[in-house]
Amino acid sequence: MTKNKAFKSTSVFLAFLVMGFGDVSGPLTSQLQNDFSLSNFEAGLVTFMAFIMFGLLSVPMGLYQDRKGRKFLLQLGLLAALIGMILPMIGNYESFILILGGLLFMGTGATMLQVAGNPIMRDVSPEGKYSRNLSFGQFVKAIGSLSGSLIPILAARYWGLDWKLLFPIYGSVILLVVVILLVTKIEEHAVKEKPATLKSCLGLLKNPFVLLMVIGIFLYVGSEVSMSAKLPNYLEAKFGFDIKEKGLFGTLFFFISLMTGRFLGGVILNWLSPKKFLISTSILAILGIAGLFFAPGQIAAFVFIFIVGLGFANIFPLIFSITVDALPERSNEISGLMVTAIIGGAMVPILFGGVADLFGLMAGFVVPGLCMIYILAIAFRRSPV
Repeated sequence: MTKNKAFKSTSVFLAFLVMGFGDVSGPLTSQLQNDFSLSNFEAGLVTFMAFIMFGLLSVPMGLYQDRKGRKFLLQLGLLAALIGMILPMIGNYESFILILGGLLFMGTGATMLQVAGNPIMRDVSPEGKYSRNLSFGQFVKAIGSLSGSLIPILAARYWGLDWKLLFPIYGSVILLVVVILLVTKIEEHAVKEKPATLKSCLGLLKNPFVLLMVIGIFLYVGSEVSMSAKLPNYLEAKFGFDIKEKGLFGTLFFFISLMTGRFLGGVILNWLSPKKFLISTSILAILGIAGLFFAPGQIAAFVFIFIVGLGFANIFPLIFSITVDALPERSNEISGLMVTAIIGGAMVPILFGGVADLFGLMAGFVVPGLCMIYILAIAFRRSPV
């Protein structure tokens, strides 16, 4: 029985890995901008296509999942992601439109995996192991996120290849996970809570505290995507890094610091309250972004990139948990709103790109800086409880 549970949970962990592939739009932005000679605003379309579906599909897919089942939605998400990997290959990576279409399908798949992944992990976890497995699932997802910058670096350094290698590798992994899930029998537990609806989610926005926190998620995700997308450009512009190889170390280092910060966050929260932690981590993020403007050399720049990642690492779960703790009876609606707010990953990078085109690349980093100042401000707000 234990071995059976372990196999089932492993299949879901693999789905979390694919979920992390959805973050490929960040490191891919600088690569496509270089190859297709895109403006900063046009490059923002890369992340826009990858994240727009979080805003459009999160709640509808949650309702669809109630009727068709979590495993079905998980498989549907994997198939959508697989289509996303195939489309750019059809155009031999020469059609920017097909690449954008591929990212749109990848984002669609990531949305479905996000909606189905968290609850289905409970179905496959042994008694009392759900929280542990869910935390480990986020770690596995982070590995998928890291691969988006690590694979192109290795491809350029050792095989003379570039970002195009991501698509056949990701496609092969996704296909393997589809097969594994097909042969995995998962018994889904009935949900006793009243499911969230579009009406109930939108109605909760009338609560000023919830509205401010949802905006915080919107701005945070947008800031994270902007940083992962533009750090290679930052290293190229300020220190002359080759954007196809060394520049991607900026994104890789950023994701490594995110992973480190998330691990440390679990330890820190044993003795620091979520509110105080949100205040301190927001200040850290602001200091890190400010440091990018004044970094005197490459080592200092990477130190500040690491500080930004540490500051960013726990903002999403902190805002999420603080809001749910304030209104636990509305957790379904809050979850729906928070996942929908991931659409910030589509919107904020567009704003970053517009500012960068008008006033220069470094001016664009003011956008995530202001987002962090907003989050610091709401961190001081008293919860309604």
